[in-house]
Amino acid sequence: MNNLTFEETRIIGSLIEKELTTPEYYPLTLNALKNACNQKSNRNPVVSFDENLIEKTIERLREKSLVSRVTGSDMRVPKYRQVFTEALNLSPEETAVLCELMNRGAQTPGELNSRASRMFKFESLNQVIDTIDKLVGRENPLAIKLPRQPGTKESRYAHLLSGEPELIKEDNQEGIPISDTERIQKLEGQVESLKNDLEELKKNFEEFRSQLE
Repeated sequence: MNNLTFEETRIIGSLIEKELTTPEYYPLTLNALKNACNQKSNRNPVVSFDENLIEKTIERLREKSLVSRVTGSDMRVPKYRQVFTEALNLSPEETAVLCELMNRGAQTPGELNSRASRMFKFESLNQVIDTIDKLVGRENPLAIKLPRQPGTKESRYAHLLSGEPELIKEDNQEGIPISDTERIQKLEGQVESLKNDLEELKKNFEEFRSQLE
């Protein structure tokens, strides 16, 4: 299961997230799935998929038996649900970690512990690490440990659903610093990630405040 495109992983990741965090609105219509894929919080990179792209990608995922279409007399439009987790026989904790990697890219165990808690309540950071190790240690690995970047304390992990990720290095092998353009792009990505985290905190705070009113 390492031949999925970026678009396919984003769609599956979005379906998993909505199934676990807002089950009352799941399965998703095509429009709801588009909004889930394109949302600015909990996503890296942020994308702008149109319905035509999503529709074509869903058809490919249906052919791979990873997404199913749901219809009924009480539905005005078809809805979609993921069967990816069933196909790979993922546990709830594995599902949460892999979903975060699919939606946000490479992350440290600490980041996964914080962010995946919306979908599974981990007892400790060690449980997160054990879960990652299970994904890495499968006969057909679903995740990989990336080389630790200079100046960082923790290694990051990435999913392998689209093959091995390209490594982002601070300097190239000859020791020549990366260009200003690359540095700016990297900083922009970090700023966008911080903005997304802030939006998530604001949303959680508003939900908490509404419960007190």
